[in-house]
Amino acid sequence: MTEVLVACSHGTDDTRGREAVATIVADVARLAPEVDVREAFVDVQSPSLVEVAGATTPAEDVVIVPLLLSAGFHTYVDIAEAAQESGARAAGALGPDPRLVDILVERLEEAGARPDDVVVLAAAGSSDARAITAVESVLAALRERWGSEVTVAYGGVEPRVPDVVARLRAEASAGTRIVLASYLLAPGFFLDRLREAGADVVTAPLAPDPRLGEIVVDRYRAARDAARARTL
Repeated sequence: MTEVLVACSHGTDDTRGREAVATIVADVARLAPEVDVREAFVDVQSPSLVEVAGATTPAEDVVIVPLLLSAGFHTYVDIAEAAQESGARAAGALGPDPRLVDILVERLEEAGARPDDVVVLAAAGSSDARAITAVESVLAALRERWGSEVTVAYGGVEPRVPDVVARLRAEASAGTRIVLASYLLAPGFFLDRLREAGADVVTAPLAPDPRLGEIVVDRYRAARDAARARTL
C-alpha cells in the first residue's frame, strides 16, 4: 500500500508566502522519501484539499497533515470533513511544539531583540478556544525560554495586536522598544498587518526552517502509527 502524506496549508496570494510554504513541503519530501507527499490548500490556492483527498484510492494509506500552527476551524471542519469523506486520517496541527519555540527565540535573536524590550507573541488568532489554548501553551514556553514577560496578541480576535501595542507603548518608559514575535508560518496578510501595528521590531515568520518539516513528518507518523495500532 502506498503511503501518502497530504500537506495541507491555508493558501495565500502572497508569492513570498507560497515560496515559504513550498520549502516545508520540500523538506517533508526530503525527510520522508518513502512517502508520496502531495500539497493541498483549504483556500485561495489550488489544488483544493477536497480535490486532492478525493483523488486518493483505497490502495493508498492517506494522512492529511495541517500546515497550520494551531488547530481551529480549518482543522476541525475542513480537514476533518475531507478526511472522513475520502477515508483518510487527519493528523494534528504543528503546534504547540518545543521546536516552534526554538524558532521563535531564534527569530527574536536574529531581529536584534534585547532583554529590556517588551515582547509580544503575535498570532493570527481563532474563534476556536482550543486554538487559543494552543497559543497560550506556546506563550508559556516562550516566556520561560526568553526569560522575561511576554504578552500575547492576535490578528483576528481580541486582544488585537494594534491595541496591545498601543497599550504597552503608553505603559512603557521612554525608549523602550516593542517587539512583535511573529507566530506565523509564512509571509502574507497577517504579517503585513503586524508591520502596520506600530511596533519597533517585527520578527520574520517561522518558515523557511527545516524543523518545520520535521514536525510535519512527526505528525504524519504519529497519526499513521496510531491508526495501525488500532487495527492490531
